Amino acid sequence: MLNPMKKLKSFYKHLKYPAITTERKWIFPLAVASLVFLFIFFITTLISPNATTPLLPPSSASIFVESKLQLLPISTVPAPPRFAYLVSGSAGDGAMLKRTLQALYHPNNHYVVHLDADSSPQERLHLHKFVVNHPIFRKFNNVRMITKANLVTYRGPTMVANTLHAAAILLKQGGEWDWFINLSASDYPLVTQDDLIHAFSDLPRDLNFIDHTSDIGWKEFQRAKLIDPGLYMNKKSDVFWITQRRSVPTAFKLFTGSAWMALSRPFVDFCIWGWDNLPRTVLMYYANFISTPEGYFHTVVCNAQEFRNTTVNSDLHFISWDNPPKQHPHYLTLDDMQKMVDSNAPFARKFHQDDPVLDKIDNELLFRGQGMFVPGGWCTGSRENGTDPCSVAGNTTVLRPTAGAKRVKILTGSLLSNDSFRSRQCI
Repeated sequence: MLNPMKKLKSFYKHLKYPAITTERKWIFPLAVASLVFLFIFFITTLISPNATTPLLPPSSASIFVESKLQLLPISTVPAPPRFAYLVSGSAGDGAMLKRTLQALYHPNNHYVVHLDADSSPQERLHLHKFVVNHPIFRKFNNVRMITKANLVTYRGPTMVANTLHAAAILLKQGGEWDWFINLSASDYPLVTQDDLIHAFSDLPRDLNFIDHTSDIGWKEFQRAKLIDPGLYMNKKSDVFWITQRRSVPTAFKLFTGSAWMALSRPFVDFCIWGWDNLPRTVLMYYANFISTPEGYFHTVVCNAQEFRNTTVNSDLHFISWDNPPKQHPHYLTLDDMQKMVDSNAPFARKFHQDDPVLDKIDNELLFRGQGMFVPGGWCTGSRENGTDPCSVAGNTTVLRPTAGAKRVKILTGSLLSNDSFRSRQCI
């Protein structure tokens, strides 16, 4: 039998130094739990999109080459602007429309061409074959023709309806573009497209180049008294007048100006989609208005609060008018060549088909051969044996501006100067 003192010593020894085997039973589960917790914390911190302190810095999160490429600085230079053109004509304008299209062409732009219902089916078919069969047009797929021709009365609202039709096509099918420019077969460019793209590269993309004024005078009452048969007849005829006098609108203010313009894409979107009812209301008012193309867009842009401060009071054209102006301007000839250049305008009108002044413009301003495109940075073909250098297309983002770019920049600089820009908006 053990001595009672030995039993007491053994009891106290056991309290002071517990069995090692008992301690080891707790260490192992604690270690495993700690490792699992650290692993979960590591993964959560590494992949969580809201993690504020990742365990790995972004620069070392991946060793792949792609991650290093993403760290290169991104250029803030905007892409060169793109233009969307409507080029329209009537009976006998097919050949001139084709020439104007070639003088305006650039692969990065978009085009809608239209010969109205007054032209013959043969003339429209000839233009259609040219558009769909030309190898460059087919390569870039950026020229479209309105095959179901609209009936267009020059002075009536049907001309605005045709313009809105083309704009809708360009919004739906035309890809990316920045300005919509409407021209006729009687218009012709005075600068290359490389010139125009270069000159417009630094401009805000929301500007609307539209000649406008609220000083309508006698037109305020005389113009609002007509019917355009083109709205409801199959055959073309002139507008006719009605006797009842219509009062001047009070819901919006009337503006007038040139029928030729360069409109921003946001404003064209507004006119087509009409999230405000103003474009539709004004369109219905102008359904009985003489020379609707000279008032519809002007009235909409100057009465829409979000666009009235985006107007630039110019139609970007050189036009020779009588003083006071008559209904139609003069046809331009060789005698007007220097005045056209000095105007710094990118476009001019009106021209007779195949007038010698067009050849002079081709030779001296556009550097265009007969039946060819205007050469630009995208043209990489040879000129040997009279070959069109634009028959071979290279990098379409390369620009080779000429002196025309400087002229256009002088014009836009003058139009946007503090002395004339803000003070001439919608007044």
